[in-house]
Parts: sequence; structure tokens; C-alpha cells
Amino acid sequence: MNAYEQLKNLADALAPRLTADRRSLHRYPETGWLEMRTSAIIHERLTSLGYACLTGAKAVKPDERLGLPDPGTLRRHAEAALAQEGTPAAFLTEEMRQGITGVIGELRCGEGPVIALRFDIDALGLTERADEGHRPAREGFASRNPGMMHACGHDGHAAIGLGVAEALMTLRDQLRGTVRLIFQPAEEGARGARALTAAGHLDDVDFFIGNHVAPTRALDDGDVTVGTWGSLATSKLDVLFTGQAAHAGGFPEQGRNALLAAASAALALHGIPRHSGGQSRVNVGVLRAGTGRNVVPDRAEMQVEVRGETTKINRFMEAEARRVCEGAALTWGCGCQVTLAGQAEGQRSDPELIRRVGEILRETLPDIRLSSEQNARNWGSEDISIMMNRVQARGGLATYMRTMTDMASPQHTAGFDFDEAVLPLAVKVFGATVLGLMGVKK
Repeated sequence: MNAYEQLKNLADALAPRLTADRRSLHRYPETGWLEMRTSAIIHERLTSLGYACLTGAKAVKPDERLGLPDPGTLRRHAEAALAQEGTPAAFLTEEMRQGITGVIGELRCGEGPVIALRFDIDALGLTERADEGHRPAREGFASRNPGMMHACGHDGHAAIGLGVAEALMTLRDQLRGTVRLIFQPAEEGARGARALTAAGHLDDVDFFIGNHVAPTRALDDGDVTVGTWGSLATSKLDVLFTGQAAHAGGFPEQGRNALLAAASAALALHGIPRHSGGQSRVNVGVLRAGTGRNVVPDRAEMQVEVRGETTKINRFMEAEARRVCEGAALTWGCGCQVTLAGQAEGQRSDPELIRRVGEILRETLPDIRLSSEQNARNWGSEDISIMMNRVQARGGLATYMRTMTDMASPQHTAGFDFDEAVLPLAVKVFGATVLGLMGVKK
């Protein structure tokens, strides 16, 4: 039996565990930089399999983390994670409790290419449906963490990564090179890839492979789309306007209204000219201000995002957004502080790697249908772009794939769920790609 047949048998045999892992992670979702239980489980599993593991400041550069929760939130979540079912306390390190999450596992098998596989692990800030019509609620694995939900499939991505880890360790005698499994924190909001990339884990990578579960649809007419392109570059900005409180009836002239500064900025931001070089976006998603109707507000907080078809266009949008906010603050006599809370770049998959992966999958996994469009357009934004661009800038090749699955509801909605048959499928795709790139013959 050749390595690819062994891989297929291993993936099929792992299917029940993959489902159990996905459901355990779904039951206790954790948003960006709070993936403490998740990281501890991954750390324990990889260690037990024999992988060399990096966590904490060795996995991500702490000072490069974006959009961190406040210390109180970190402390409360750490206490909750320790008390939850299935948390391996010995692997929940002090650094994880401080929000330095994520795990990297490495399998070194002599001379050969360095292949990095990326699996994002965070959840969304969303309240999951609790009615009987929602399968996770009906079958007892709906979220037990209030206001958090795996509504994008990252629970599945983490489970796939663990399955790939087990399959490749079983096949290690046939591997030639290094496999680096990257379990990335804080993808949502584009916050985690920057800190991971800054730690140097992409600098020696020859081949970089990412994947996202995606809804079965006409555009992707197979089980796997080998490459994607076009994720928008984005900047997420937290804006704090500071003014001067005053009695709104007695001495209004003594106040500096931060709410009005923020409101003026919110309207003006949507007036930024769209860029002639490609798509551009701006959105004010959150505005909080004021303490009472008879008080001139001295503080306003706004959450803004801009996007661009290219990194260059996004930089234009970000610079304009900063200018607008600072100008509105000046007009109303207020202060303005703009903090970068998330960032992604433009993204493209390498045609050469798309071709090679497509050939590997057609030859070794003939039962898996490849989409006729092998390099499909992406939507939204994805901070995997930062990792891909780093690999490509240093001479490596990168691709970002999609594996298709039926979904109960669109991603980022309260009724999201997916067909778990995609889990062993993705293990086969990742595993066969690694074997093929390492030159293992069928």
C-alpha cells in the first residue's frame, strides 16, 4: 500500500475523532487572543504526537499583537477556561493566560523543503442560536461561552490541523523535509498574522498552504478549489475622541463635545473619494459616546474599517480616514487618538504552486473533484495574506485553497453549521499535498 492509500485510510479512520474535536471546540469558542483552552488542547495533542511545539512569545511576537482584550477580560476568561470540560490545565501556560495564544508544531524529517500549513483557531463575537432547529443546539454542542460562537468554521480548521498532524506523524518515515503546522490566533478582525509573521516563522518556508471551508456553490463546482486571489487589504481602526465635560444647560460653552466630533467624522468618512485604481471600502461599525442628556460628552469611541483591492489602495484609504478623524476632532476642539486594531494585505496565490497542487491531487486523490476554476476570486479580507506575502517576498510559493461543504446558514451568522464530511476530505487534501511536494511517489 503506497503512502497516499495509507493517508486516505488514516483520514477515514480519523473521521469520528475529527468530528469530536470540532464539536468540543465549537462548544467552547474563544475569540481573538482568548484562545486559551483551544491553544492548550492543541499544545497537548501535538506534544503527545511527538511534535516540537512553540507557544507564547516563541509562537507570536507579543508587541505585534493587534486588538488585544483588556487585562480584566483576559483574567476572567483564563479562570473560565481552566474550569471548562476538557481543558488540559498543565498545557494552559501563563503566557496563554496573558493572551499570547497560538501554537506551532514542527515535524523535521531530514533534508527537503520546508512546508508550512496554516489553521486559524478563533471564534466570532456572536450569540449562537439555541433553538431545536439548530443542529449544534439540538445535539448538545452549541456554544457555552456567552457572546462567542464558531460561526466561520475555524473550529473545523483546528480539528483538520490536528488530523493532519496525526496522519503525517504516522507517515513520517516517508517524508523528506520539514512540516510546520501553524495554529493561528486572532484571524477575525485581521489581528493575528502580523504577530506570528513578525516572529519569523515564515522566513524559511518553501511552500505555504492555507485552506478555508466554503459553501458549496456554482462558482466552485468541485470539492476543492486549489487557489484563490483578491482578498481585500484592510485596516481596522479604533478611534478615541476626547473633549471636555460640562453642564449642558448651565455652562455649555465650557464643554468640548466629543460625541459631535465623532458624529462629524462618521459622516465625513463615508465621503472619502473611492479610488480609481480598484475597489475601496469604508465602514463605521461602532460609535459609543455620552453619559447623560444633560452632560456635554467628553469621550467618544468609534470603530472603523477601510479596505482596498490592493495594499496600496488600502493605504490611501487608511491615510484619508486618519485625516478625516483628526480634522473632525480639530473642528470641535477635541483630541483624537487613532489605534490600528487589525490589518491585512492584498492576496494572490502563486500559479506555479496552484498547478503543482492540482496535479498532485488529480493523480493521488482521483475521487476528489477539483473545481474547474482553479484560481477563484475571494471575498472579504483575510490576514493569511500577510503570511503569504512574506513567503512570496522571500522566494517561496503560497496558495490559499477552499474545500467545499454544505452549510446550514451563511458564515458569520447565528445559525452557522457545516457538514462535517469536509473534515476528513481536508485532511486528505493537506496530507497529499505535503507528500507530493516532498516528492513521495504514488
